[in-house]
Parts: sequence; C-alpha cells; structure tokens
Amino acid sequence: MNIRKQMVVGALVALCSIGAYAQDASKAPGAGPNPFVECGIGAALFPDTHWAAVTSNVIWDLGTTAVTSATMSPQTCNGKKVATALFIRDSYEQLAEETAQGQGEHLATVLGMFDCTGAQQQAAAALTRQHMGSAVSQPGFGATPRIEKAARFYDAVQSAAVQSCAA
Repeated sequence: MNIRKQMVVGALVALCSIGAYAQDASKAPGAGPNPFVECGIGAALFPDTHWAAVTSNVIWDLGTTAVTSATMSPQTCNGKKVATALFIRDSYEQLAEETAQGQGEHLATVLGMFDCTGAQQQAAAALTRQHMGSAVSQPGFGATPRIEKAARFYDAVQSAAVQSCAA
C-alpha cells in the first residue's frame, strides 16, 4: 500500500474513532445505531445520508470495515445490534420469504433478537411485512444491492419492534 493510501486509511480510521466517542454509551441494548448505516467508513464519510453510507461501506470492502468498527467500537454499535445485522445479512433471502408469508423460523429469530415475544412477535411481523412491502414496491428495488436490501430490512424490523415490542 502506498503512502497516500495509508494516509487516507489513517484519516478515515481517525474519523471513525471520533464518531465512536461522540456516541451515547448509556443506551440500552437494542437502542443503538444501525451497523449497516452508522458504522465504518461509510458512516464517517456520510453521517446524514444513509444510502451513501451503506454504498460506501459496500464499495470499500463489502461492509467488513463497518462490522469490524462496530465490533471494535462498542460506543458506536453494541454487540447485540451487530449480531442482529449479521444475522439479517446472512439470512436475508429466508427473512424476505418468511416476512412475505408472515411467519417462519428466521423471522421469529430476528424478532427475538429485538426482544419481541409471543403476541408481540405477531404484531411486529405484520408491521415488518408492511414496511418491506412498501420498500419492495418501490421502482428499482429489484436492482438494489443485497446489502442495501438487508439494511432496509434491518430498519423495517427495528421500527416494527420499537412499535410492537416496547416494554
């Protein structure tokens, strides 16, 4: 790696570190940032433009730095959020199918990761289905990169959990 690339990488890491210290470490599990949007290089470069943050993370290294920064900087992203994001990333196709059906093992698992149980899961699954139905019906959704679809799913299920599963 040449010196110029090393300087750019160093600057980006520094920016990520600054963001980590600015986060509220007192948040409860499940209440932190979305690792797809608010972690890694993408978040440092585009803190207010979610699609650009996701795209940047994917272009840079397929999102590895975002997950690494999330893991290494708990002030930025807590472990529960990262585990949920990784689960969604790894099982997006099954989650999309089960969400369309309104039930399934993967869907129940991800809702459980957001502390939804019993009847709360049914309500959250219905809201997730509604949110994703709106996303899928948007022009161009089929051509959207898989990682961005997973990020949208994360946002949809998180929103549904906040509305349906709040203690």
